[in-house]
Amino acid sequence: MKFIINRDQLLAPLQQIVSVIEKRQTMAILSNVLLHVDEGQLTMTGSDTEIQIVSKLNLESASDAGEITVPARKFLDICRLLPASAEIKFELHEGKVKLVSGRSRFSLSTLPAEHYPEFNESEFEHQFLLNAGKFKKGLDKTLFCMANQDVRYYLNGLLLHISNSRLKLVASDGHRLSIFEDDIGQPTGHEARIILPRKAVQELSRLLDDADTELNIQFSNNHIRIYYKDVVFSSKLIDAKFPDFSKVFNQSFMTPLLIRKQLLRDALTRVAILSNEKYKGVTFDIGGDLLKLSTHNPEHDEAEEELIIDYQGQALSISFNSQYMLDAVSNLDSELAVITIASNASSCFIEEPEDPLFKFIVMPMRM
Repeated sequence: MKFIINRDQLLAPLQQIVSVIEKRQTMAILSNVLLHVDEGQLTMTGSDTEIQIVSKLNLESASDAGEITVPARKFLDICRLLPASAEIKFELHEGKVKLVSGRSRFSLSTLPAEHYPEFNESEFEHQFLLNAGKFKKGLDKTLFCMANQDVRYYLNGLLLHISNSRLKLVASDGHRLSIFEDDIGQPTGHEARIILPRKAVQELSRLLDDADTELNIQFSNNHIRIYYKDVVFSSKLIDAKFPDFSKVFNQSFMTPLLIRKQLLRDALTRVAILSNEKYKGVTFDIGGDLLKLSTHNPEHDEAEEELIIDYQGQALSISFNSQYMLDAVSNLDSELAVITIASNASSCFIEEPEDPLFKFIVMPMRM
């Protein structure tokens, strides 16, 4: 096995692959990247058995076919620290990989490619095309709401709901919920709900760096596979049913409150400095054309700030986790934020004033 490749061509796909490889592995070979050379093409594979990334690169010079696995992070560090545009000569010799670039020489230990675990995927029943920029925007607007190691394991991921030509992404940790909804661009003929695991969502958000590319998304009940440029991303799905959140829309609401997004964000950031470190609670006192934000903590520190708002409804006082509110407001694209509180004060909606693709719901807290 032998090939020559430019360091710049190798670096970005190798970084994508290494990002899915866990630092601590139950199997030593999963710390390695699988390299396969055939017919002038280098295929690199990395996996943690739950997620797999396969990247294909065309080799411009002559190569000898073969396959082997090498330590992924060491291989990446060598490539990263070599000069830009450096040529790397890669050769497998007597169970060791020799890397030569300029005056640098490296020798890496290997493990046989036949021991690399197969990523067994089920038959893909559905597929559709989707703009990468649209999908990434939806992921970024919702992923921060996913739970982390919650016993309700279906919350440790993100719901992907396909309803013919509509795409809906939903994430919740039980205290807040974000929804992104947009048009796919063409009818898919599918009605499906699948849950992507937390790590898969984060890796996809990192991977999709070209907004103009078209994705080919294939999925079954157990797996999803996404074709993006020269990369094939595969992941197992969470085998569960996402809770029905539609009931939160079927209730009466108070008069919406309009406020400048940046004013609210800055005020919340300042007031939250003196909130309880554990609960981060901030009280919203709404009445007339004023919103008063206030908080206190066990050390008896207090903060208070008043903002001018556009509101014609009844006066009320309600408390929220300041970080949850900041996350929501920061993800709005418009200058104005629309805040609508349920009549029974059980939930609060934050969205944009016109044609909102993104909705955020946060539950109040007791102070």
